[in-house]
Amino acid sequence: MNMKKTVVTLLIGSITLALAACGNESTSSSPQQPTTQSQGQATESKGSVEAPYQALFQNSVFFGDSITEGLSFHDVLKEENVLAGAGKTAEFALQDMEELIKRDPERIFILLGSDDILWPTDNPKAYSMKNYAKLIGMIKEKIPQAKVTLLSVTPVTAEAEELEPRYKNINDYNEDLKELAEKENIGYVDLSPILSNGSNDLYDSDGIHFKPEFYNRMLDLLKDQVE
Repeated sequence: MNMKKTVVTLLIGSITLALAACGNESTSSSPQQPTTQSQGQATESKGSVEAPYQALFQNSVFFGDSITEGLSFHDVLKEENVLAGAGKTAEFALQDMEELIKRDPERIFILLGSDDILWPTDNPKAYSMKNYAKLIGMIKEKIPQAKVTLLSVTPVTAEAEELEPRYKNINDYNEDLKELAEKENIGYVDLSPILSNGSNDLYDSDGIHFKPEFYNRMLDLLKDQVE
């Protein structure tokens, strides 16, 4: 009996040591461990960039089209601070006034025009400006305490312009947009400096929309408006 107990004890000890060794080897060679750590660091870094913007613009609403929508799509701002959608024009944005009134923002940044330029009418710019002025008038009437700032239509890459020549009208559209802002006595900010010096790396694959870094730079440019 004693002999059997001794053998069993030795066997159990050997198995325990073998399992421990395998466990240590598995832990040290596991490819998932460094991946998990790097993901955690990336999340922390992302949050450290976004958090100040989310706090700074917590009483603002960015109102516009799919370019504007990128702010919430990329989690740069919270959804409640963005009221936008693909295909939005100044005319279609009028339909969102009820929701904008509900949010009752202190500051409204409007970024429209990328779709207006493509609108199938004889004079897309004149048609857009007419609806843009109507939109501004409604905001002044329904949310009189809100400060309104118009943002320029963002340029596209040369490749995108070649595919859609009507994007060549962006600069001309922005000139009228700036004049409209002056006429309505509201703010206007030109976003084109963000994309100067060949910053094509900020564009998404279509050459029209943007990667998250563009929105970080945009909010950095606009932070003086709310501080």
